[in-house]
Amino acid sequence: MIINGQPYRTVWMDDEAIKTIDQTLLPGRFEIVSLHDHHEVARSIESMIIRGAPAIGAMGAYGLAQAVSQLDRGDLDEIESLKQFFHATRPTAYDLTHALNTVFDKIAREADLPAMQQAAIKAAEAYADQSVEACRKIGELGNQLIRDGAVILTHCNAGALATVDYGTALAVVRVAHYEGKNITVYVDETRPRLQGAKLTAWELSQESIKHLIIADNAAGYYMQKGEIDIVITGADRIAANGDAANKIGTYEKAVLARANDVPFYIAAPISTIDFRCDSGEHIPIEERDESEVLIIDGKRIAPMDSRARNPAFDITPAEYIEGIITEKGIFKPAEIKLLASGNV
Repeated sequence: MIINGQPYRTVWMDDEAIKTIDQTLLPGRFEIVSLHDHHEVARSIESMIIRGAPAIGAMGAYGLAQAVSQLDRGDLDEIESLKQFFHATRPTAYDLTHALNTVFDKIAREADLPAMQQAAIKAAEAYADQSVEACRKIGELGNQLIRDGAVILTHCNAGALATVDYGTALAVVRVAHYEGKNITVYVDETRPRLQGAKLTAWELSQESIKHLIIADNAAGYYMQKGEIDIVITGADRIAANGDAANKIGTYEKAVLARANDVPFYIAAPISTIDFRCDSGEHIPIEERDESEVLIIDGKRIAPMDSRARNPAFDITPAEYIEGIITEKGIFKPAEIKLLASGNV
């Protein structure tokens, strides 16, 4: 991603510290934070300094590698406990589970601590690089769906900030833009944390991609008027039957898209697919603190005696999804089981 004219990744490792962009400060301030131990890494995920399923996965990979590098003995039970510690930070995002298992499996093959530590760092770096390449391919493949002059609706932030680089839904947008297509992105504001208005719009502004921020409940209006050609969102976990968990409000967009004959696509790497999860009803949905709904930028917007509920995600049934854009191709929801074998 390009920020102030310079290329960046969302998360990387520098010596013994993990570096990441503090997304809670955007768009007002761009700041890199350094994380020095597993407690700081966990807090960065829980507080959404870093967010987005692939980005959380990479942070988990780096976090586990860093934690192992700080151990004084090669105890696999202790490393397993660290893995579970990180896993608990954001239970819906499957990339985190995938990344932690990938790094742990590499560690478990080694016989002594120095070899474990070396394997962990190497595995985390490889995981991040592979994630970048997967998102780049998602952009290239998804670009085939975008005509010149298209108006694209997206929800939440599925850009480079939500991944290590490129993004998922925004990877498609970026490639279309780089190829000179005259596109416009309608950006849902995405309550309660406003990731669309704050993060997606900021990414698009950085690369001069035409966009318009709309209220979450305006999407149906523009679909009904025929002003939106395609909807593309990311996903935090995709079940084996094609049901997809994504930021709260995604389900509504998919239903509206179906009602107005607008194709609805999910863009996500294969690492987001949980092949052991039969359907969306088995995906755990994180419920976050009610303060995110009641307070915006430090100011309470609701009466003092009002309470709130705050599910972070909802489930879009496969029947509403036209296709899932992965690094291996664009698949109908019923076809993604073919990816489990790794032969596609």
